[in-house]
Amino acid sequence: MKINILCDDENSWFWQKNENFVKELSNKGHQVSLSTKEKELPEGDLGIFISCTKLVSKEGLSKNSSNIVCHPSDLPEGKGFAPIAWTILDNKNDITFTLFEANEKIDDGEYYFKKNIKLTGNELNDELRQIQADTTFDLINEFVSSFPKNDSFPQEGSETYNRKRNPEDSELDINKTIDEQFNLLRIVDNEKYPAFFIRNGIKYKIK
Repeated sequence: MKINILCDDENSWFWQKNENFVKELSNKGHQVSLSTKEKELPEGDLGIFISCTKLVSKEGLSKNSSNIVCHPSDLPEGKGFAPIAWTILDNKNDITFTLFEANEKIDDGEYYFKKNIKLTGNELNDELRQIQADTTFDLINEFVSSFPKNDSFPQEGSETYNRKRNPEDSELDINKTIDEQFNLLRIVDNEKYPAFFIRNGIKYKIK
């Protein structure tokens, strides 16, 4: 089977954690390609979109017989950006991953699998990224193993959308305790969007 993986975010966890995943697919006899732009996508059997920041067009979707996405929320809740971060900031200790068929709308297609992961409440950014990678790859491998005979189901329930987070969202309130802001400290990235506070007009980063 020809599998085409698209990840258009150069800062995604995928680029640091995909080696074993791609090797595993290749060792099973699949022909795997990696792309960073939709226009680079070749024609094939299965498109896998991971950490994509842009919607794939109808033309891009037509290049493969099926196109799947694994989104770490219980769709249709939590569509959009940074669902793990928003879940943790909402003081929740479990994450539901949804593997679904991509279409031209945001996180909108029928889903194939859902998997719930329980957190301890102590995981930091690197550990959360590893959980995301492991669960994403597990669900994709499950789908690939029975492709094209996977059953799909319509998303049901109320939609919610998450906005994109930016570095300013990592600001700490110096008038609150560490305990009150611990969940924010769990999701910051020490290099890309570190925690910081401002005191007397001076910005201090915390790592």
